[in-house]
Amino acid sequence: MVDVTAGQGRVPTSGGFPSLGEIGNIIRRGDIALALGILTILVVLILPLPSFILDLFLAISITMSILILMTALFIQAPLEFSAFPTTLLISTMLRLSLNLASTRLILSHGHEGTDAAGHVIEAFGSFVMGGNFVIGIIVFAILVTVNFVVITKGSGRIAEVAARFHLDSMPGKQMAIDADLNAGLIDEKAARERRKALEDESGFFGAMDGASKFVRGDAIAGLLVVFINVIGGIIIGVAQQGISFSEAAQTYTVLTVGDGLVTQIPALIVSTAAGLLVSKAGVAGAADKALIKQFSGYPQALGMAAAVMCVLALLPGIPTIPFLALGGGAAALAWKARKVKHAKAVEEAKAAAAPAAAAGGQAAEEPITAALKIDDLKIELGYALLPLVNGPDGQDRLTEQIKALRKSLAIEMGFVMPAVRILDNVQLEANTYIIKIKEVDAGQGKVWPNQFMVMDPGGGQVNVPGIHTTEPTFGLPATWVDASLKEEAALKGYTVVDAATVLSTHLTELLKGNMSDLLSYGEVQKLLKELPKEQSELVKDIVPAQVTVSGIQRVLQLLLAERISIRDLSTILEGIADALAFSRNPATMVEHVRARLARQICAHNTGPNGYLPLIALSAKWEQAFAESLVGTGEERSLAMQPSKLSEFMAAVRDAFERAAREGEAPVLVTSAAIRPFVRSLVERFRAQTTVLSQAEIHPRARLKTVGSV
Repeated sequence: MVDVTAGQGRVPTSGGFPSLGEIGNIIRRGDIALALGILTILVVLILPLPSFILDLFLAISITMSILILMTALFIQAPLEFSAFPTTLLISTMLRLSLNLASTRLILSHGHEGTDAAGHVIEAFGSFVMGGNFVIGIIVFAILVTVNFVVITKGSGRIAEVAARFHLDSMPGKQMAIDADLNAGLIDEKAARERRKALEDESGFFGAMDGASKFVRGDAIAGLLVVFINVIGGIIIGVAQQGISFSEAAQTYTVLTVGDGLVTQIPALIVSTAAGLLVSKAGVAGAADKALIKQFSGYPQALGMAAAVMCVLALLPGIPTIPFLALGGGAAALAWKARKVKHAKAVEEAKAAAAPAAAAGGQAAEEPITAALKIDDLKIELGYALLPLVNGPDGQDRLTEQIKALRKSLAIEMGFVMPAVRILDNVQLEANTYIIKIKEVDAGQGKVWPNQFMVMDPGGGQVNVPGIHTTEPTFGLPATWVDASLKEEAALKGYTVVDAATVLSTHLTELLKGNMSDLLSYGEVQKLLKELPKEQSELVKDIVPAQVTVSGIQRVLQLLLAERISIRDLSTILEGIADALAFSRNPATMVEHVRARLARQICAHNTGPNGYLPLIALSAKWEQAFAESLVGTGEERSLAMQPSKLSEFMAAVRDAFERAAREGEAPVLVTSAAIRPFVRSLVERFRAQTTVLSQAEIHPRARLKTVGSV
C-alpha cells in the first residue's frame, strides 16, 4: 500500500474509504459541512428516504426553526442576524425536500398503517386529530391560514416598505455623512464605518423583501402537497391496494395532516421569526427588554388597563376570578412602574446636581473654556443658502465640491487643509455668506441657490436680464439669471456657473492666499512623521540639533506664502540641511530651498505654449535696489525713497498690463540678492505676481522675454 499526500489532505488507501477521523475533520470544516448539507437536501429530493431517517430530518427541521426564532428574539439589532435570508432559503428547501420524501412514503406505503411515514408524522397526526380526521383538517387549515394570510403577508409587506424607504433615503444619508466629514465632526474611519453600515442595512432589508417570498411559496406548496396526498392516497388505497374508502380516508388523512403539521409548524415558527426581525427595525436591544421597557414606561396605560379589567369582572355573566386577577396584576405593575420611574427621575436629578455642587465655580468656567476653541475654516450661510448644503435630491453639491477642493489642494500644495465647518447665521442677509479663517472674516459675497451666475470672459457687462452684481472672487461684473436663461447665456459665449461653484471658487482663492497661516505646527509634525524611512533619517540628523520643527514650519510657510508647493518635502529638507551650513535664518534658508526647487517653480509658471514668459528687472533698478539696502548679513533691510518706490510700482504695473494685453502671464526675474526685497514690495500691489531670482531659472526651461522694468 502507498500513501499519497498532497498539501494537508491524505488520500486513503484502505478500502478506498476515508476513516472516521478524516470524516470528523471534514465536518469540522464549516464550508464543506454546509456544502454537504445542501447536497443532502438535493439528494432527498431525488432518492427515497427510509422512515427512521425521515424522523431524524424532521426533528432537525423543528430544532432549526426554534433556533431561528430564539436568535431573532435575543439579537440587539436586525443586522446582527444578516444571514437570516440565507438561513430562510435553506430551511425552506429542507422543508420542501422533507415534504417530497414524506409524500413518497405516504403514497407508496400508506396502506400499511399510520406509521408508514415515520413515527413523528404519526404522532402529530394522531395527537392533533384526536381520532377525528375532520378536526385535523380544520386545525391544519387554520395553521396554514395564520401563516400565509397573517404572518407571512404582514412581514413581507413590512420588509417591502422598509427596503423601499431605505433605498430612497440612501442618497440623503450619504450626503449627511459627507457633510459631517467635511465639517470635521467625524474622521475618515468613522465615515467609512457609517457608509458600510448604511450599505449593509439597505442590502439586508432588500434581501428580506425577497426572502419573504420563500415563506409564501412554502405555504402554497404545503397546501398543494396536502391536497395531493389526501386525494392521491385515497385513490391508491381504494383502487390499487383494495382497502375500503373509510379506512383509506382515515389512514391517509392522519398521515397527510401529520405531514402537513410537521412541516407547517416549523414554517410558522420561521415566519414569526421573520416578522419579529423586520418589525424590530427601529428598536434597539433584545425583544424582551425593549417590550418591557416601553410598556413599563407609561404607568398610566397599565392603570387604565387594570381599571377596565376590574370593571369587566363586575359585569353579570363574566367570570370574575380571571378578570379580577388580571386587573390586580396590571394595577400592581402600574404601581411598581410608577415607583421605578419616580426613583429614576430623582436619581437623574441628583446626578445632574452633584457635579455642579462638587465643581462649584468650575462648571461655570466650562462654557468659557469651550468658547476659546477656534475653527480654522468656517463658512457662515444666510438662511436662503441652506439648500446649498442639504438641498433636495442632491441638486446642490457644496459639500462635495469642498471635499474635492481639499483633495485637489492637498495634491497641488502638499498638505491637507483643515476641515471646513459650515453653519447657518440668522444675523446674515438671506443670500449672504461669510468665509472666516481662524475666526476672522476673509471674504464674503452673495449667491442665489436656484439661479446661475453669468459672466463675460472679456470682463464686460452681461447683456442678459437678471440681478446685476459683482463676482465675489475677482470683482468682475456678473449677472444672476434664472435657470431658464442658462442655455441662452451659454450660446452667447458667456461663462455660466452655479451658486455652489461660485462659493467654492471664492473659498479656493482665499485658501491659496492664506495657506501659510493654515500650516500648523501639528500638521508639520504629521508631514515629517509620514516621510519615507530614508528621508526620516535626514530629519533625525538636523532636528532638533540644528533646526527645530518650528523652524522648518517657518520655511514651509514662507514657501506657501508665494504659492510654492511643499509636496516635494524631501527636496525641501535637503535644501534646509544644505543652508544650515551657513545660516539658520528662515528667510535665507528659503532662498536656498527655492533654488533647489527650480524645476518645480519653472514648470508651475510655464505657459501652455511650453515656454516661461518673463519680465526682466533692468540694470537701473537692480542697482537702485542694491544701493538702497542697509545693514549687513541677515540684518539687511530696504531703505528706498518713497518717490522711487512709487516710480518702481508704476513701472511694474505698466509692464505687466502690457503683457496681459498680449495674452501673457509672465514672472518678474531679479538677481538673487534683491529678490526677497522686490517680492515684499510687489506683493503689496500685485499679490499674485511671481518674483523669481536668476538662480531659480532651471537650465532646461524654455524662456521668452516679454518685457522689462
